[in-house]
Amino acid sequence: MAVLTSRPAATAPGPPTLPRPFWMLWLGTVINRTGAIVQPFLSVYLVRVQGFTLAQAGAVMTAFGVGSLCSQVISGWLADRIGRRATLTGGMLATSAAMVVLGAVSGFGAMAATAFLLGLTIESYRPASQAMVADLVPPALRPRAYGLLFWGMNLGYSVAMVAGGWLADHGARAMFGVNAAVAVAFAAVVWTTVPESRPVGGSLPGGRLRKVLRDRLMLAVCAITAAYGALYAQAFTTLPLAMAEQGISRAHFGLAMALNGVLIIVVQPLTGPWVARHDPTRVLAAGTAVVATGFALTAFVHDARGLALTVAVWTAGEIVVAGTLPTIVAALASRELQGTYAGFSGMSWSAGAALAPVLGTTLLPLGARVLWATTGLIGAASALGALLIAGRVRQRTQPNP
Repeated sequence: MAVLTSRPAATAPGPPTLPRPFWMLWLGTVINRTGAIVQPFLSVYLVRVQGFTLAQAGAVMTAFGVGSLCSQVISGWLADRIGRRATLTGGMLATSAAMVVLGAVSGFGAMAATAFLLGLTIESYRPASQAMVADLVPPALRPRAYGLLFWGMNLGYSVAMVAGGWLADHGARAMFGVNAAVAVAFAAVVWTTVPESRPVGGSLPGGRLRKVLRDRLMLAVCAITAAYGALYAQAFTTLPLAMAEQGISRAHFGLAMALNGVLIIVVQPLTGPWVARHDPTRVLAAGTAVVATGFALTAFVHDARGLALTVAVWTAGEIVVAGTLPTIVAALASRELQGTYAGFSGMSWSAGAALAPVLGTTLLPLGARVLWATTGLIGAASALGALLIAGRVRQRTQPNP
């Protein structure tokens, strides 16, 4: 079993550094996210270009979400079965093909079916990437490595939002070609520069999924992750609706939310050393509690300045959670099950995020205080859960004296 923390050997000539294959994986991730412009603007394309009703567009997006939910476990299983590099590159090539088809077809049935296939492939790189990091990076450096991947994704996403917004208005169909091209570029970078990292002889004869389902500690982490997903995803589901009811314009809302990306880009690289010095499970609990506090404070927001303050609070928590959650999952997984465990973790987050709009839109009519107090309590429960399992995680992942 992997260990959660470790220190560089006393004879090391200098501070440990991340290996070159990790940086190539990071570069490919940034390239991919820079061109990931279809998903944020797909609903706009469906309504404006395809002429779908809001109900039809919602159904297509639901098909995409179902595919994305399934992809995490499937790709994680494949990463352990056929290898990390093959799963990631194959998934990105399949994503590229699905993008091209989605940009070419029309009609509700064809769009819904292709959107499902796109969802099934577009997130396939995540469990494989997470498993690669666990294979390539020593335990003591994993919080930093996972944090840098998160930082790179946000760096690329900030570019994608600008480019995607322009293309959505001026050349919507070109979005699919651009997104398809960067998916191929990601696959090419990984295939040519990152060696296969799956442990030799690490293939199990069967029962990978059953092994995870029997791991009660990992299931507890999945429950904590799902609750956190339901909390965090409010930022992109219910929060815009709630702020509109408070009279905050879309322009001011966009500026306040832009603070999230700015803080991540500026602060995230600076947090690695601090996170690495502390117990990841306790850091996860603290970060989740800060996110919950930020959303709970939204109940008292009446203008854009107040919203920006709450965004800054929950972003601070998000930054530390980003590097610690995958670190914990990697530590709990055996070497031959890194992809499968990462897939279950990703599916748990996606499940929570899928519940977020249902929860939020149900509570919003009851008033802002009810909505954000309940959301904050969900986050508090997630943080408490992390604290409750901290001892068991340490006991299982620390080396015997």
